[in-house]
Amino acid sequence: QDRLVESGGGLVQPGGSLRLSCAASGFNFDLYSMGWFRRAPGKASELVAAITSNADNSYYTDSVKGRFTIARDNDLNTLYLEMKDLKPEDTALYSCAKGQGPLFSLPPNSYPAWGQGTQVTVTS
Repeated sequence: QDRLVESGGGLVQPGGSLRLSCAASGFNFDLYSMGWFRRAPGKASELVAAITSNADNSYYTDSVKGRFTIARDNDLNTLYLEMKDLKPEDTALYSCAKGQGPLFSLPPNSYPAWGQGTQVTVTS
């Protein structure tokens, strides 16, 4: 079955950088869009970034535009999220999710498979 395993989270100071990875297995990775979500304590899950199956289009929520970059390597079945200039408000549990097809959607309920997440904490 679908399996998504995130890594790369950690504790970082404001202005720092992290690269998250999501290793996918159990499905044809190159046929599905993928997304990165985050959930801060007391808040709903938020779609941070999404990418089409062939990486020809991507989406970013306004608060991360210019700082985060989503990418994928279909040969390695891996999704990435490069995060720069991190801010305390970026602190959250970050999860990758598999889309329903090659094109991404925005609502969380349009992603049928999720990883367990990796914690990102931005603090001085």
